[in-house]
Amino acid sequence: MTDALKRLSEEGVAIWLDDLSRKRITSGNLAELIDQQHVVGVTTNPTIFQKAISSGDGYEQQLADLAARKVTVEEAIRMITTADVRDAADILRPVFDATDGQDGRVSIEVDPRLAHNTRATVAEAKQLAWLVDRPNTLIKIPATQAGLPAIAETIGRGISVNVTLIFSLERYRAVMDAYLSGLEQAREKGLDLSKVHSVASFFVSRVDSEIDKRLAALGTDEAKALRGKAAVANARLAYQAYEEVFSSDRWTVLENAGANKQRPLWASTGVKDPAYPDTLYVTELVAPNTVNTMPEATLEATEDHGEVTGDTIAGTYEQARADLDALEALGISYDDVVQVLEDEGVDKFEASWNDLLKSTEAELQRLAPSEG
Repeated sequence: MTDALKRLSEEGVAIWLDDLSRKRITSGNLAELIDQQHVVGVTTNPTIFQKAISSGDGYEQQLADLAARKVTVEEAIRMITTADVRDAADILRPVFDATDGQDGRVSIEVDPRLAHNTRATVAEAKQLAWLVDRPNTLIKIPATQAGLPAIAETIGRGISVNVTLIFSLERYRAVMDAYLSGLEQAREKGLDLSKVHSVASFFVSRVDSEIDKRLAALGTDEAKALRGKAAVANARLAYQAYEEVFSSDRWTVLENAGANKQRPLWASTGVKDPAYPDTLYVTELVAPNTVNTMPEATLEATEDHGEVTGDTIAGTYEQARADLDALEALGISYDDVVQVLEDEGVDKFEASWNDLLKSTEAELQRLAPSEG
């Protein structure tokens, strides 16, 4: 065992767990991770809930109660998922209080079927914030074109947001712009900016998965030499963009009004290719004021053999840009890759949501009391 997780925290990386289930809550496992492994937040997504609820572990009684009330399957899912998020938020509340609201956060995502509908996304964000009713919740909104104005409006209403499914540097800049616009709206309404928090979830491993596939198809020595470099390079350049935006005059005005920086959050940090170190997207993305949300396997790998040597982003921008330029030179279009990944990301979460609808509906029907 190493003290890598402690060191990571000391370097300014907030460790969040990319998983949640009722069993994790009721068994004391989440509290244990907070107490012993420096976990200070939790993220969820439709796939995580689909796996948790489909396992059936701990959900039977609530499902039976919901079946007795004859609620719709959509209402059942929202009752179940918001209950888990509320309980997790209560467990994390001491962290939230100790960090003045920066950490101790639990994220819950809007219905992924609304990813291309601005108005419905805002309505869902308001509903989720009301349903969970905990100050340490983040509402997840995808960084689609329709999501950008929804992010600004939701922030403008004083609701804290986790922006998800960011793959491209251009879109990330648009996300930061939406955050600042939202803060400006909130300030005009006289809201307390210090209470509004946000993270921007920049996806990592999927970038390598898509680009490595294209490099393998090329099969040249130059292509092979670039395998496993794109994701880290992309994320490092995202941090450069973060540093630029949050040192601008526009930001300074908001900071003086009490606003909090929107932290970059490294998402999708489980390594998909066994040829790479299983801590690659943790140890290579260490920088102040960031979040790394890890699946439990990545958390355990980092604790067991992760080597945290300090800031691994500072001074890397020139090489990162060179790596991405080298991919373009080989004919691999960055713009095409990131668009494919965004489309796939929305589709995957929507498919998980639809699977969750089907499996929950089957359970409600099975548990429905007989008439009479």
